[in-house]
Amino acid sequence: MGHPITNKFTVTFIFFILVLLFLRTESTQPPFSCDSSNSNTSSFPFCNAALPISQRVNDLVSRLTVDEKILQLVNGVPEIPRLGISAYEWWSEGLHGISRHGKGTLFNGTIKAATQFPQIILSASSFDENLWYRIAQAIGREARAVYNAGQLKGITLWAPNINILRDPRWGRGQETPGEDPMMVGKYGVAYVRGLQGDSFEGGKLKDGHLQTSACCKHFIAQDMDNWHNFSRYTFDAQVLKQDLADSYEPPFKNCVEQGKASSVMCAYNLVNGIPNCANFDLLTTTARGKWGLQGYIVSDCDAVEKMYTEQHYAKEPEDAVAATLKAGMDVNCGSHLKKYTKSALEKQKVKESDIDRALHNLFSVRMRLGLFNGDPSKLEYGDISAAEVCSQEHQELAIEAARSGSVLLKNSNRLLPLSKMKTTSLAVIGPKANDSEVLLGNYEGYSCKNVTLFQGLQGYVANTMYYPGCDFINCTSAAIDEAVNIAKKADYVVLVMGLDQTLEREKFDRTELGLPGMQEKLITAIAEAASKPVILVLMCGGPVDVTFAKDNQKIGGILWVGYPGEGGAAALAQILFGEHNPGGRSPVTWYPKEFNKVPMNDMRMRPEPSSGYPGRTYRFYNGPKVFEFGYGLSYTNYSYTFASVSKNQLLFKNLKVNKATENGSVLNIAVSDVGPEVCNNAMITVKVAVKNQGEMAGKHPVLLFLKHSNTVDEVPRKTLIGFKSVNLEAGANTHVTFDVKPCEHFTRANRDGTLVIDEGKHFLLVGDQEYPIPVSL
Repeated sequence: MGHPITNKFTVTFIFFILVLLFLRTESTQPPFSCDSSNSNTSSFPFCNAALPISQRVNDLVSRLTVDEKILQLVNGVPEIPRLGISAYEWWSEGLHGISRHGKGTLFNGTIKAATQFPQIILSASSFDENLWYRIAQAIGREARAVYNAGQLKGITLWAPNINILRDPRWGRGQETPGEDPMMVGKYGVAYVRGLQGDSFEGGKLKDGHLQTSACCKHFIAQDMDNWHNFSRYTFDAQVLKQDLADSYEPPFKNCVEQGKASSVMCAYNLVNGIPNCANFDLLTTTARGKWGLQGYIVSDCDAVEKMYTEQHYAKEPEDAVAATLKAGMDVNCGSHLKKYTKSALEKQKVKESDIDRALHNLFSVRMRLGLFNGDPSKLEYGDISAAEVCSQEHQELAIEAARSGSVLLKNSNRLLPLSKMKTTSLAVIGPKANDSEVLLGNYEGYSCKNVTLFQGLQGYVANTMYYPGCDFINCTSAAIDEAVNIAKKADYVVLVMGLDQTLEREKFDRTELGLPGMQEKLITAIAEAASKPVILVLMCGGPVDVTFAKDNQKIGGILWVGYPGEGGAAALAQILFGEHNPGGRSPVTWYPKEFNKVPMNDMRMRPEPSSGYPGRTYRFYNGPKVFEFGYGLSYTNYSYTFASVSKNQLLFKNLKVNKATENGSVLNIAVSDVGPEVCNNAMITVKVAVKNQGEMAGKHPVLLFLKHSNTVDEVPRKTLIGFKSVNLEAGANTHVTFDVKPCEHFTRANRDGTLVIDEGKHFLLVGDQEYPIPVSL
């Protein structure tokens, strides 16, 4: 028989271990409601997964007190123990990987990092919808894995950002898929489907269940953060109906209608005098009514409070509560509704039914995520484990994305690719070339691997030297003589220049379009001294004016890599040394420095010659360009021909014909007068033959544009109507098929915001090939 003191110690020790294990289990338990082991709450109808979600939500909301309801109207909501309802955090970020920003994600457990894909502007440059889908799919699965590990307090990710990049100075341009509304919309659809667990084609989520919830933001016309005396918190964007209809709205329409996004975020700014989050026509009539949003609408963080404190749109705090809830907003990122909804009720500015409406949308999404069906480990998505986070497959995808998006802007005398065998030494010069954090851009998380561009190149050339050239990216002073001496010793020089998050980011727009500080002088001096033409690698989100480098014969190559994510180092090395043939094409117009004279707060898309206003984006801008939208070189050459076009003309008869009031020279018809049957019959099948005429295999995006023969300013100069990515071996050819829908692709908006089809000759464009399609009314 053992000693009683020893036995007592043993029992105490075992009890202590069990408590620790219990606490550990508790700490890693993901938040969920309707625990089947709790007999007091599991019998509630709202816990019955067999019932329709609307019925379950109605039952749940009916059981809440007014005070409990109010606490559910903000991003961080408490648990309701008496009903077995868990706490929840709506605010998590997943722009290009699980982010450390937001309040829902904790990297303090077994999962310390997540795959960080390229910043969106670079992934967009691939013009590859399937790649976008696969990236989002990986992020969605990693999000579920982090949630299953108990390190994500909610699986509602506030991404993608689908504002068009209207102005190159916008600090958040890096987060967007570029400047073309159709392309940005397609990115949104692919991203939402991938993240939410839908199929690539859509339609898999017929029961409404979600892997994670995606949020299309920022609705609408928010593309300026802090420029001169203008702030996103108070800016009243004056937007024409015409521009709203064919530039600002289309990405959100696609994201909701086709992507089936389960959330939309209303933006800080006002549009034509009304704050976005208080705009009933925008949130309820359009997003919910016309587009069929099934989900919740969230304010940008503290946007409701700003209506009272900074915009002075609301005279009292309670007026902001009333304006947003009655407009159709459901949850306030911030605390304003938590503080003032009770007094708004007491002052009869809102009704309890306004709150119930919002709660119905909120709890519906949580139920669609399976968070009211008991232990998530036993449900769909419960088997997604931590092994998927930072998996080899996802890291390889991150490299593929960085490779596919990188845009070759210049390659004089076929300087690139370099030869691994013949390159004896390499000098890598630039203040951020040996910094891995800069590769991530903003809304970043913690990378699975941290490899700098310098380190990536070191793996290819043993004798690789590094020198910063400037202490900081703003390059207020440069060690030009020292950098020149390093460059003279090297066989080849790679200059890594551009921007970082100190120069472009949220709340910080640029005030000039050139390279910062002395970067241009440093580059020029090194290029002059180097024994061979140098290679300039540009790391930036928004475009910069590098006309000096484009025209300098001693700068042989220019490669734009955006913010390439954790796979950026491997991707750059593979491109420079010919293991990958670059095929990215710019999703933005690269403007000259003189564009800086254009006021950033002018929201007009179309030019106005009388005032010298040049318009915006490739669709309307009539000024000089450094590089065009869709520009991008390759190590090979591609040729195109129109193999077949199913219709040679379009004839719309017996319809009301309008004379375009804006110029009087173009007749048109309203798309709404055409009717679905005529629209369907008008579809044109276009087959484009593509041939790789070079000696190297490559991945290549084929871009199909449409232009009108009438060059008046109201009509887009040309419009992207389709794009597809192909892989071709050297000398190989293929056919790419586009379904051109005239009631969608031949349209533009008139000044009333009505979508119209103009009479006259239209041209399909691919590369340097044109195919005429006359439209008769």
